[in-house]
Amino acid sequence: MTGENRGRGNDPFVPQAVLHRWSEARHFADATFRGTGWSDGSLRLESVEGDETFVDQHGHAALEWDYATCSTGWRELPFPAEELIPSWTALTPAGTRLTVRLRVRDAEGDASPWYVMAHWASDDEVVHRTTVPGQTGPFGTADVDVFVAAPGRPVLAYELEVLLARTRGIPESPDVRALYLAASSTPPGHRRAVSGPAGAWGKVLDVPCRSQELHTGHSPQWDGGGEAWSAPTCTAMLVEYFGHGPGDGETAWIDPADTAPQVDFTARAVYDYAYKGCGNWAFNASYPARYGFGGMVTRLRSLSELERFICAGIPVATAQNFRLGELAGAGYSPAGSIKIVCGFTADGDVVVNDPLSATDEEVRRVYPRGEFERVWLSASGGGGVVYFVHPLDLPLPANVPGLDPNW
Repeated sequence: MTGENRGRGNDPFVPQAVLHRWSEARHFADATFRGTGWSDGSLRLESVEGDETFVDQHGHAALEWDYATCSTGWRELPFPAEELIPSWTALTPAGTRLTVRLRVRDAEGDASPWYVMAHWASDDEVVHRTTVPGQTGPFGTADVDVFVAAPGRPVLAYELEVLLARTRGIPESPDVRALYLAASSTPPGHRRAVSGPAGAWGKVLDVPCRSQELHTGHSPQWDGGGEAWSAPTCTAMLVEYFGHGPGDGETAWIDPADTAPQVDFTARAVYDYAYKGCGNWAFNASYPARYGFGGMVTRLRSLSELERFICAGIPVATAQNFRLGELAGAGYSPAGSIKIVCGFTADGDVVVNDPLSATDEEVRRVYPRGEFERVWLSASGGGGVVYFVHPLDLPLPANVPGLDPNW
């Protein structure tokens, strides 16, 4: 019996996760289009639903915008969820943006107000991409990129809305290729048994190694490199693994002495101007759309599930938060860290690119399977959160039979 098959059913000590997607016409059967339409594989602004003055709180002038919207309709969840994470694959030409909103419903059938989860733009020339702080109420909190349900009030259903906007007078539209919503419940004190093999033991993907520490002090306006750049360094490695990245013209603003300008470029391209950091998971998963990639944020339930991605040729960025001594030999950051799982040793231990390393040569590391999995899956250590990117012609692995699909 593999680790994928353990813990099915209603075991209260096993993490639960599900992902809903909108990436094909059939997924929008219950959606409400107001000036938007799905055709040729994308959601676009087709006619103007309304207009607004959007005030950029982070430096750009207020501008007049035309917009249209698409709402998914209410979606029931297969279990009461404590956390919801939206993500998207979209291109926003200069002068366009997305606003992603979420509302939830509890066990009593009461519906929350709308929470703004992101104002997203692929660049920062016309509008700054940002989340919205201070959104806390009786239903829960929009905590940067995650909606966290209020204690004792889990989410049983939700609705997503995406607003596609363009500055007055321009013809372009945002191009939304996919929307995703990952919902999860991670029990406190979760300590399941270490998962067993699922086909990837002895397989390691050749992901380029990049150290975030080599960028210490870079671009203070985008959080200054070093320990703050765990996520963008991982995202740059994922994009580079698939043979893409910014061109010389795009990195002309970066010091020519920088040996990995793609890291600095990525930090700017994922920077959340309200959060004042580069660690927004959805922003990191969305940035690679400019290279024709899909990307999403979700929760996995075990390393056995993650092995399916390695077998499919897709490295995975994993989030961890741990205390000294919980993950032997790991670079420690009090703010947590992102590590790319590149594969597994013949004995099942985890081969990672850990950017919290002094040099590129020290980035490739091996961590004991049990320690890594327990830290990553614990409610306090990350809850199994991951993000990944992939070329659209590279299919994702099959979901685990008998469990809620979570990618």
